[in-house]
Amino acid sequence: MMIQFISHQNARFSYLDGIKLALEGSCRWVQLRMKDAPDDEIISTAKEVKKLCVEFQATFIVDDHVSLVKIIGADGVHLGKNDMPVDTARRILGKECIIGATANTFDDVENAYNKGADYIGCGPFRFTTTKKNLSPVLGLEGYKEIVNRMKQGGINIPVVAIGGILKEDIPQIMQTGISGIALSGAVLNAQDPVSEMKTILKILKK
Repeated sequence: MMIQFISHQNARFSYLDGIKLALEGSCRWVQLRMKDAPDDEIISTAKEVKKLCVEFQATFIVDDHVSLVKIIGADGVHLGKNDMPVDTARRILGKECIIGATANTFDDVENAYNKGADYIGCGPFRFTTTKKNLSPVLGLEGYKEIVNRMKQGGINIPVVAIGGILKEDIPQIMQTGISGIALSGAVLNAQDPVSEMKTILKILKK
């Protein structure tokens, strides 16, 4: 069961602060997501994130910006439903690069799988304020249905649940058959984000 941290900023923490706290809490997969930020700002932050990920031996994914992956030395890119198609990104970035894709339905999963995605970020689990233009909420039953249809269709690709997930949701989500969980606000909004991340990882290992 993998855990991913998706960056955002709040009144207490910058994008970089949040990623550092997640890494200190033993998370080893971070996604730099800076929606609407200009490229130079993303590059500046990403270079610092890269240093942290090397230090903590973590996987570093950048959201959306295929053109910046090699410039900033990221391990891969995560593509939303309205971003560049997975197969186009694969041609640009090559086989070694990790490419994730957002999905809301089984058809989305199947499409991303067929185009060569390495993993799926599937959601939202529930309503979340960190994402605009939210897709229909999936809930536990939505994940169960998608996982079952994947098994029936012989589609074997990691599926990571995302979207408004809280610590107390994790045991039930894990029982749906998905491969991992992506968190943002659940960590950064905690009183002690480092401790919260460590607690979440303990829950995942049970």
